[in-house]
Amino acid sequence: MPARILVAGVGNIFLSDDGFGPEVARQFMTDAAASLPGVRVVDYGIRGIHLVYDLLDGVDQLVLVDALPARGARAAAGGIRVLQIRPEDVTGRSDRGAGTPDAHSMDPLAALDGLHALGGALPLTYLVGCVARDTAEGMGLSDEVAASVPEALAAVRALISLQNQNQSESGGE
Repeated sequence: MPARILVAGVGNIFLSDDGFGPEVARQFMTDAAASLPGVRVVDYGIRGIHLVYDLLDGVDQLVLVDALPARGARAAAGGIRVLQIRPEDVTGRSDRGAGTPDAHSMDPLAALDGLHALGGALPLTYLVGCVARDTAEGMGLSDEVAASVPEALAAVRALISLQNQNQSESGGE
């Protein structure tokens, strides 16, 4: 049985570079890897609760694709980071106010914190993130972030390949 992999683009397309996740999801939908058995690609935008409910259906691996805030001068806009998200990274996040509903944004980690409350468990989860240059109101990605989309697509493909390889080696369990 193939791995059940959910590639989730998250972000607000009306806040410039915050639309990175939806753009990667849109482009990935035409990628050959997106048609592999067990792979599902969804542009969740800012619908965190929709993501959580989809995870309740059972997923072996979640690949979140989102914009990352620039933290300090060392963070170059357009830089791609691949991070593993562990259950302890999301536990209690919504209790700290990060999960306060907002019609214009979503904190995916706070949304994932709600998964446990609904009886679900966080699957193996990775974040493919891109350092944003601009998240002010506006449509379209900055040049730096737009140029990083192919690298993000390659990272998503690599994570899917690794999960499928691990699934095959474990006998599909």
